[in-house]
Amino acid sequence: MTHRIWQWNLYRNPLGKDKCLRWGTIVLVLIGAEAMADPLVEAQTRFRELSTYQVTLRSESGDGEQQVIRYSYRKPGWVRMEFIQPYRGMVLIYDPVARRVRVWPFGVKHVPSLTLAPDNPLLGNRRGHRVDRSDVGALIANLSALCAQGKMLLLGDTEVGGRPVTGFAVTGKSGVSVAGVHRYDVWLAQDNRFPLKVESFGTDGSRIETVDMADAQTDIHFPDQFFTP
Repeated sequence: MTHRIWQWNLYRNPLGKDKCLRWGTIVLVLIGAEAMADPLVEAQTRFRELSTYQVTLRSESGDGEQQVIRYSYRKPGWVRMEFIQPYRGMVLIYDPVARRVRVWPFGVKHVPSLTLAPDNPLLGNRRGHRVDRSDVGALIANLSALCAQGKMLLLGDTEVGGRPVTGFAVTGKSGVSVAGVHRYDVWLAQDNRFPLKVESFGTDGSRIETVDMADAQTDIHFPDQFFTP
């Protein structure tokens, strides 16, 4: 296979420390009961409670490259990616038990297929994104790690894909970045605190990537053998 495979991912990092966890208390005092907890802590809690999710992941890099992937996830870390743009028809499945990635360049059940380690260079892009670190839990861990070395700012309420969301920004201290990201702007669904849109920026303020997950569904039932065809 001559093409490299793209994975959307934000590296896992240790969870944020006391400074960010105390932020929810400050919000409660300043703006009342509508924001009883730190939105980041709420997102973390909701992710721990869910078992599955599925999104149409639409991303655009700072240089205009676009990808569309149907992304499905089941704990403790099963991932299925069905590529729409580019590499239409390609399917990738990550098995967290065996720690192996199965790739069907032309669709499941079609030959050839490849079995690779998640750190295989064929499975990365120029930023080193990995399928085994591509879920929303990894994003939340990154946000917490960056918040522990920076600050959080509320962005207010708006809509993403017609769904009510609450936005916040996490910015590292001068020169600080996590997985190459200095600032995240995140919009969480107000009903389940799932991130529906994420923008990332470098230390120079340039946009790295915008990721849209507006059609996210959580705790859905997947067919038998969906992750082990």
